[in-house]
Amino acid sequence: MKVVFVEQDRCLACRNCERVCSFQDSRGFMRENANIWVHIDMDARTIFTLTCQQCETAVCLEVCPVGAISRDLDTGAVMVGETVCVGCKMCINACPFGCIHFDGAKRIVAKCNLCNGEPKCVQNCMSGALHYSNINDLAAIKRKKINKAQVRATQSQKVEKQL
Repeated sequence: MKVVFVEQDRCLACRNCERVCSFQDSRGFMRENANIWVHIDMDARTIFTLTCQQCETAVCLEVCPVGAISRDLDTGAVMVGETVCVGCKMCINACPFGCIHFDGAKRIVAKCNLCNGEPKCVQNCMSGALHYSNINDLAAIKRKKINKAQVRATQSQKVEKQL
């Protein structure tokens, strides 16, 4: 299954992903309409980007009392049926990652739908921090990054011992 994956250490907090997502869904540039969020904590000097994880066992899908949430068979995305959703917000409470929000203008919930298999946030990420790939491919990216960090740490320790 393909998902959007964020390399947190590459994110520049430009918020381009938020803008393109917002525009894709609402034809406007309002952060609250985006289905990907960039959180900047200036005190802790951290950036954290978050979007729907398209959970294999999607609790949001299970709790929807009207069956408005389903999985797209082609993309694997957990989708909200806008014509079926009654805006009860049960899925918002159920999502363990907080990746579903209420669209006050439409009076329904909204979440990432992977742009029908071509996530615009990934296509427009200036730093290359966003990836859309099979979860196993993304795990390989993470392992490679960890291995590089371990090599650097080992080399640094060798230099310190020489001094």
